[in-house]
Amino acid sequence: MLDLLLTNARVRTLDDDRPAATAVGVAAGRVLGFDGDVADLPARAVVDCGGAAVVPGFGDAHNHMAWFGQSLSELALEDVTTLDGLYAAVARRAAGLPADAWIIGSGYDDTAMGAHPDRYGLDRAGGGRPVWLKHRSGHMCTVSSAVLRRIGADTAGVPDPEGGVIVRDGTGTPTGLLQERAQEPVTALVMPYPVADLADAIGRASRVYAAEGLTHVVEAGIGRGLIGRTPVEAAAYQLARERGDLRTRVELMVAADNLHPLDGHADDGIDVGIDLGLHTGFGDDRLRLGPMKIWLDGSLIGRTAAVTEPLCGHGRGVFQNPPEVMRDLVVDAHRAGWRVAAHAIGDEAVDLALDAFERAYKELPRPDVRHRIEHAGVVRPDQLARFAALGVVPVPQPRFLYTVGDAMAASLGPERVGWLYRHRSFLEHGIRVPGSSDRPVAPGAPLAGMASMVERLSSGGAVLAPDERVTAEQALRAYTVDAAWASHDEHRRGSLSPGKLADLVILDRDPVDTADRGIDTVEVLATVVGGEAVHGADAFAGLAATAAGHGA
Repeated sequence: MLDLLLTNARVRTLDDDRPAATAVGVAAGRVLGFDGDVADLPARAVVDCGGAAVVPGFGDAHNHMAWFGQSLSELALEDVTTLDGLYAAVARRAAGLPADAWIIGSGYDDTAMGAHPDRYGLDRAGGGRPVWLKHRSGHMCTVSSAVLRRIGADTAGVPDPEGGVIVRDGTGTPTGLLQERAQEPVTALVMPYPVADLADAIGRASRVYAAEGLTHVVEAGIGRGLIGRTPVEAAAYQLARERGDLRTRVELMVAADNLHPLDGHADDGIDVGIDLGLHTGFGDDRLRLGPMKIWLDGSLIGRTAAVTEPLCGHGRGVFQNPPEVMRDLVVDAHRAGWRVAAHAIGDEAVDLALDAFERAYKELPRPDVRHRIEHAGVVRPDQLARFAALGVVPVPQPRFLYTVGDAMAASLGPERVGWLYRHRSFLEHGIRVPGSSDRPVAPGAPLAGMASMVERLSSGGAVLAPDERVTAEQALRAYTVDAAWASHDEHRRGSLSPGKLADLVILDRDPVDTADRGIDTVEVLATVVGGEAVHGADAFAGLAATAAGHGA
């Protein structure tokens, strides 16, 4: 007997052997078959889709789930466009709070406001309270004087930490803006967060993800490190799963800061790793370890990305640690069985990542590893062939082009805009490109990301590197087939094929056939993971029976 039978649907399977269907049968959490193969089988739940489109569930190959979930309960600054508006928002939050209460906000964008806030403005708005405002990039923040005093960085003469910048005014006095690793003393004041609180945040994020059609996400860095929440962060994901709040499949990148020397047998070659020698792949199809995440450089909008030629109005960026140290760590992680995800935005950082992967392959050949370069924001033409030769997966974020594309273009200058967050060039070199968002750095709705792949429009109306545009079907494949492939999951998800996981999305119309109306206007009606409705259970008669307590 089938557990679920979808009928009267316009199914785009993304399986070349059977690209279209009108009915889908599901049993034991997997696709059993299509159309005549399943139409006459009894089913516990039969859903008439009323002509709606059905496509494979969407994947996000790079997001920050706990960070996003926490931001939903923080002072939201994404839509603030003036400094006065930001200070007013801080003042409203401060009203009625105890004198020592923290005010934490997230998502501000200096390019939208024309400047960063400063410590003195935050002092006034917050009434002297500790104020911590996180930039949308995650690579910088601005804090009030109360916070600067607590971390010992409130006066001139304080040295910059390795891999970080304390921004100063003309007298050398810190302004409150902290970049890259200079943020770590601030996070140390409030972390680690309790596991139960993080599980709540993950649950909040998961509900949003399900409503957007996401069935699998890669959490890009847990534990200690630049964006980690607690050294025991994986426990929060386990708790969210145990509570029934984890509606999406999750792959956890472990931040490189969690790796340490191990005393295994010399023949094992595992000198560096995490306890017990666990590495990429441990877990199951609901929650498992993904790559090791290492940050090589900074951000493009913060002008801290490591580039071979200076950025406009800025220098060549920063490396998070000495390049030789990071190169050795990549090789050690490769030897210990990890797939490696190297954060590299500038072309010089991309060179470092490619050099490290090439050395790792030479020291220990591992077929079809699929090491990754997260972001790959600025890629020179000569680097494309190296990606292909080494089998390295680029993981760019298309929605950056809309949200911060104008600022990135200004940083690079017109000569390099064509290198910005490439897509078509990778495809032409035989390189698969998974869809991803880096949420909450940029909005994470997959359909909006697909629209940016096709249009490459900035919020200012510019078309950025038009030669890198792709078709609507290629964009859909990026968020389905290619996102699964990047995680070595192509045998169990990414397309709707017999035997694969029954992860699918029901849409009001096909995002490929209706691209002329704007892919980002397509509506998600329901999301199904393993044959169970995790969103939209009430949208179709019969679907609620599969909801397993998730509701709508």
